[in-house]
Amino acid sequence: MPVRESAGNEGFRIKYPFLLLAVAVLIVYFPAFSFDLTELDDSIFIRDFASFNEDFPKNLKDSFTRGLFDPTKDPYYRPLFLVSMILNYWLSGHGESLASYHVVNVLLHLGSVLLLFKLFSKLNLKDITAFILCLVFAVHPVLSQAVAWIPGRNDTLLAIFILSFLLHTINYSNEGKPVSLVWSTLFLLLAFFTKETAVFAAPVAFVLLVFVLQKKWLDKRNLTQYGIWIGCFIIWFAVRASATIQTNISPAQIVHDFVPRLPLIIQYLGKVLLPFNLSVFPTQADTVYYYGIAAAIIFAAIIFLNKQRNLKIVLSGLAIFLLFLLPVLFVPSNLNEQSFEHRLYLPMIGILLLLSQTVLLNNKLADKQLFIGGIAITGVLAVMNFMHQKNFENKITFWTSAVETSPNSAYANMMLAARLDDEKKSYQLFRKAYRLDPNQKYLNFYYGVMLQKQDSVAQSEKYLLKEKNTSGYYECDFYLARVAIEKKDFEAAINYLKTYLKTDPTNNIANNNLLLLYLDTKQPDKAREHAKNMMQNHVDVPQQLRQQLGI
Repeated sequence: MPVRESAGNEGFRIKYPFLLLAVAVLIVYFPAFSFDLTELDDSIFIRDFASFNEDFPKNLKDSFTRGLFDPTKDPYYRPLFLVSMILNYWLSGHGESLASYHVVNVLLHLGSVLLLFKLFSKLNLKDITAFILCLVFAVHPVLSQAVAWIPGRNDTLLAIFILSFLLHTINYSNEGKPVSLVWSTLFLLLAFFTKETAVFAAPVAFVLLVFVLQKKWLDKRNLTQYGIWIGCFIIWFAVRASATIQTNISPAQIVHDFVPRLPLIIQYLGKVLLPFNLSVFPTQADTVYYYGIAAAIIFAAIIFLNKQRNLKIVLSGLAIFLLFLLPVLFVPSNLNEQSFEHRLYLPMIGILLLLSQTVLLNNKLADKQLFIGGIAITGVLAVMNFMHQKNFENKITFWTSAVETSPNSAYANMMLAARLDDEKKSYQLFRKAYRLDPNQKYLNFYYGVMLQKQDSVAQSEKYLLKEKNTSGYYECDFYLARVAIEKKDFEAAINYLKTYLKTDPTNNIANNNLLLLYLDTKQPDKAREHAKNMMQNHVDVPQQLRQQLGI
């Protein structure tokens, strides 16, 4: 369907806008189809969760009763994200094809772009304006993390549901058809069960209805929808409360961290208008403010220069940006210190709406000239996206970029160190990470392993014990067993290996070490029983030992 002609621009139209937007998305994100894992959460949901994803369809239901990373020890509740990973696991041939995960991510982004175009049309934006804004959304480099990084799909999936909710909400307000109310209710519920940010979908709908479309806020149709929105929230809250998640976040901690995180608004604004300091693993401390300050000044100027600006739409765009950004400001620092750019996916909609009221899109240029200018600007953004997107290609490029852009992140330095083949460089990064934050989760484990590789086994014990006592990381037991063997404390070594094998029962080295310890400590019955367990788990037992044990 071609875009409508605008008044005063007869003869110019954009043919097949949906097709052009789709082509833009596919061209820009084509490289992502061949990307490997970054080993930031993606390896957890694809590799570590393989047994969970395998149990289909049982875990489709169980996804609604557990936390995201852990069934109980996790404050994040994202059931539909888990469902998407289960379905993608089967679509990919039991997790074998990473390309299928990236294909799904790109298709979700494409769906969001097309839905946004429909929404802007519903909001009565000029056709050329709606198209250019959606083209910006399609290729903007700040959104590449939501597309190129597999776990980023949580934001694109959420956008699909929220945009669909907003469209059907507007349809019901305009036409009063019950089917629109049913669809808007369904999509709002789906949004709630995707991510907590959906709490702000209803306030955004209110802003669009009352301030952009000028509906009466006490209109009967709107009152009906308010009741539905409250009902959806209650359903989600009740189901979430019945799940086995643990929320150990105190309101006092949220309030304490809220004010220091307010400057993130300026940082994010800078990354939208002047996307020159993007990062795969951004932190507030390592992100400069001058781009954000410059962006705020530029925004003020281009809005002021548009003499035909609609102040209500300007304020509505700003409100939508801030509403969808609020969850980032409420995240306590002890839960997550990163200012990830995928979190800009929904707030970006507010910025785009605000841009519709600037001199960039409201001037004396004809639609054809605006189209050419829009193509030029989005072409630059697409090149920047293409370049930044390469940082998500694999674990080494990802964590190298993370250290370069967030040098004061102990976690980034630790993760790169753990993945480098260059031991000298790796040890330097581990020591740097330890200086930055000796209490960083998993760092004491990695530090202990580093010491063992340097034959400082005895020195590694205190670091491994510290990690075990703080995070409970199961890998600590494997290396603590080596410490116990060095100390000739064979019973302790046996207990460490038994604990480790509860989590990783097929580890060949751990199984054989435990078997040999049973034999060395003259416990043939336990050795025989353990050898049988190894065989049941398809772990090889040397022929000589099987003969010795009589099995």
